[in-house]
Amino acid sequence: MASSPPLLPITTSESTTTSAAPTTALRAFITHLAETSRRALDHRRPWLEMIDRSSFSRPESTTDALSRLRKNLSYFKINYLALLALVLALSLLSNPLSLLTLAALLSAWSLLYLFRPSDPPLVLLGRSFSDRETLGGLVIVTVVVIFLTSVGSILISALMAGAALVSVHGALRVPEDLFLDEAETTSSAAAPGGFLSFLGGAASSAAASAAPVIAVTRV
Repeated sequence: MASSPPLLPITTSESTTTSAAPTTALRAFITHLAETSRRALDHRRPWLEMIDRSSFSRPESTTDALSRLRKNLSYFKINYLALLALVLALSLLSNPLSLLTLAALLSAWSLLYLFRPSDPPLVLLGRSFSDRETLGGLVIVTVVVIFLTSVGSILISALMAGAALVSVHGALRVPEDLFLDEAETTSSAAAPGGFLSFLGGAASSAAASAAPVIAVTRV
């Protein structure tokens, strides 16, 4: 009786697909974020107009200063956001250890929770962790990093310095020569979370891009 030929082991690409899903989603998120930021910067006001020396004067009262600040925030909002980002970047670059710590924290959130498929569960040191346990652990680590290291103080100091620069400029810059479309003003008032809204869109786009990969994994 002839013996049957030995069965050859067949490997599947499930593990490869599973490991590729977070990377694909993260890449899609970064790409969408970069494109959205580029489009936003295209709508910034000219920097020379922002720093025109002939347009600066001392406000007559606190009410006048607040009125100027409100109008300048509506007109120079993209420039102000870029200024805040620059101050924050310079603060982090001057503290490499804090920059590396923050980068590691963001990487942990991205790879372990935000862009990781829920199936299979996360396994660390031979133990499986549910999504709730992973989220709780990341929250605890984030609180420790922000409040018990220099990262939190650097971020807060940078944001306060940037906000102070924006406030001083907005109060001293005379907005009489600025032209702001009524439609643009209405749009700004209707979308108070404009700066963060594109993050949600980027995350949604990343999830949509990674959905086929995750679907193949679960099949």
